[in-house]
Parts: sequence; C-alpha cells; structure tokens
Amino acid sequence: MGGWHGQTCLSVNYGEGVYFQMKGKMVPLAGRIRPSTLDRFMGQQHLLGEGKPFRKLIERDALGSIILWGPPGSGKTTLARIIAGVTKRRFKEISAVNAGVADIRKIVEYAGKEMRFNGVRTILFIDEVHRFNKVQQDAVLPYVEDGTVCMIGSTTENPSFEVIPPLRSRCQIFRLEYLSCEDIKKIIIFAIEDKERGLGNYDLDIEPEALENLILQANGDARFALNALDAAASSAEEGTEGKRIIDRRLVEEVLQRSFLLYDKAGSEHYDHASAFQKSLRGSDPDAAVYWLGKMIAGGEDPRFIARRLIVTASEDVGNADPMALVLTMAAAEAAGKLGFPEAKIPLTQATIYVATAPKSNSAVMTINKVLTDIGRDGKSFPVPAHIKDSHYKDAEKYGFGKDYKYPHDYPGHYVEQSYLPEELKGRVYYQPGEEGLEKEIKKRLKRKPSC
Repeated sequence: MGGWHGQTCLSVNYGEGVYFQMKGKMVPLAGRIRPSTLDRFMGQQHLLGEGKPFRKLIERDALGSIILWGPPGSGKTTLARIIAGVTKRRFKEISAVNAGVADIRKIVEYAGKEMRFNGVRTILFIDEVHRFNKVQQDAVLPYVEDGTVCMIGSTTENPSFEVIPPLRSRCQIFRLEYLSCEDIKKIIIFAIEDKERGLGNYDLDIEPEALENLILQANGDARFALNALDAAASSAEEGTEGKRIIDRRLVEEVLQRSFLLYDKAGSEHYDHASAFQKSLRGSDPDAAVYWLGKMIAGGEDPRFIARRLIVTASEDVGNADPMALVLTMAAAEAAGKLGFPEAKIPLTQATIYVATAPKSNSAVMTINKVLTDIGRDGKSFPVPAHIKDSHYKDAEKYGFGKDYKYPHDYPGHYVEQSYLPEELKGRVYYQPGEEGLEKEIKKRLKRKPSC
C-alpha cells in the first residue's frame, strides 16, 4: 500500500486512540493507507497486471474518459487518484450525490485555464456518476467531447442502464471485481503493521480465526474490512505481553455477526449454492429456506443469491409457471435496493415461490438442442427468403418477404407455414412438459397442423 499523494499526515493522541489529520481533517484508516502507485494497488490484475492494455494506457498517459464500474470497496476512487498521479494531471473530484451543474461549470472553467496557461490537463472524477440525472450528465458531455476535461466516472450500477448513451459512447468502460480474500488479507496485514499511517503503533495481535472472520465478512470490500479493523483496534484490550488482542469474539461484536462455517470464496460457497439450488429444483421449501438462511448468516452477497433464484426460475420452473421468473427478478431488484437485513424478506418470498412452483426444464433442454444443431460440424443455415426483412426499398427486388403469410389474416391467427431453414424443416426442438401451464401449451401446439 502507499501514501496519500504527498499530503502531510500528523498523528494526534487522544486518550487511548491514535488519530490522524490530513489537511486539517480527521481521516479514517481506509483513507490514510490508500495506495498512491499502481504497484501498491491491490487486486484488479485483469486490468492492472503487468502488460495489460489498461495499465499501459495509464503509464503512457494515453487514457481518455473512462467509467470504472465495480462493487463498493473495489478501488474505484483510489484508482482514479492513482491515474491522476501517474499522468501528472490536475485532479478535481465531485460526488454526484450533492454536486450540480454549477459545480461542473466551475471545474470546467478551471480546467480550461490550466490547459491554456500551463498546458496541464484536468481529470474530473465524478463519484457515483449513476446518481446524476440526464440533465446533469448532458452538462458534462460537451466538455468530455472537446477534451476540456478527462472524465473518470465511478459507479456500482451497470452503466448500460444508468449512464446516457451519448456520454457512455465517449467513455471506455472498465469493470472492477470484488477483491479476493488474499487481497483483503494483504490489506489488513499492511494496515496492522504500518506505523506511519496504519495501526502499527497499537502493537496489535490479531488471532487467525478473527482474521479469517474479518476477511470473509468483508465480502471483497476493502473499505469495510479497514473500518471494521479500525473499530476492533480501538476496542481491543491489552494481553499478558502488552499487545492489544483482536480475537474472534471482538470481531463478532464489532461486526454484529457471528462466525459461521461458510467461506464465500471457497468450497463452502459453492456447496451451499448447490444445496440451495437443488432444494429449489426438488420442490423442498423448508430445505431451500434453510440453505438461504445459512448463506445470509454467512454474509453472502444478496446479488449472488438472487442470481441463483433467477437461474432456477428459468431452468427448473420455466413455462410451467412463468411468474417464477417475474417474481425472482422483482426480488433481485428489491434486494438490491434494500440491502440486508431487509433483503432477506423478498429473497425468502421468491425462494418459497420457486420451490413450490410446478417444474419444467424444457427451456434449457430446448436451447441446448438448438445450440447442438448449430454447433454440429459448424453448420449454419441462412434465413429463408419469405421471412427475411422486407421493410426497405430494394427488398422486393431480391424476393425478400415474397409469399410470406401474415398469421393475423387467418382464422385463429394461425396459418401453416415453415419458419425453419429448409434443411431443418420438421425439426422439433420444444417439447412442453405435463406440469402447470405447459400442460395447456402442449394442448395448444397439438391443435396446430405440423409443417
């Protein structure tokens, strides 16, 4: 880890604790030990490893406007500041939570002067850029377009949905991942040992089980881990050898969570997810809710649980009860907005619904058949002429759309017609089951003459 871009750090003793001031402000542990170089940045090796294109762009000062998309505590703000340091650009930071168009204009005016008089470019870092409305995002657009500022936006939300297309098209998007357990461990150990900006003066001794608990509960979020460590260090009592001891009990008290046999990064993570999904598939709501509870108590990411529910709703329930997919999608959105502890309620509701719904795996079986046919010998057949797009001037000249029969012009809104390539005529992919709504779908398909 590294320093804070050359800011003066002053330690101040207040009673039992050691606090730090930077530019007159009291700075928490996560801010004090923020790295200032790429070499000391933890994680994101898929972007920042030696020889990676993103790292080369930074080191060569060839980076344009970008959006850093990733979970909390994955290093988005830190990386933006490192980019400013490596490239020697001015760095201006605003938060989309409380900034407005007037703030953007002030920074743009400053950036223009810096470029004209000093030949130095400016980075405008917009934290939580997804919180800007369309008008605010539009206000940034012309200055990104003409290069007055190099924008770095950070977001925990998918930019495809939260950033307007014109701004998104002018930015490269880089996806950050949760930090690994090993990354979190290195950050914690560094913070414990560093005497200049970390907790080295506390003379701490963290027990292995307490360290493991802290790493697992952090869920890949470095800021969470450091805040919890800071609180534990301030609460720790001296042991027989004069060291402050951080044990499992203290970590549990600080986090208000007990330590369970549940490793989110290892086999326990996948074993519990497997047990959860198989209980859903097996129509056992009691078992499904039990494994859901284990994952929640173990600090599992609610988005991971929601993804398992959504997959099962399509793979194992499917059109036997289409509402299963609707409900799981709604539960995923609700869980994302609520967070724990409230997220447990919609997740439980969806779990019970999927577990008790009629089952059909026809959707996954159908697409697997199709993909097998497409992949066999690399064969791919063209679209038959009568169902090609005919909504343009020259389509008729090529015979596209000729002899197409519009189903709504016929009784029952159905007319016998082939939609598959000639080579696959008569091939049946979808075979509905006998459960739930699919029983009715099967009857409806039988009433249609085969093509």
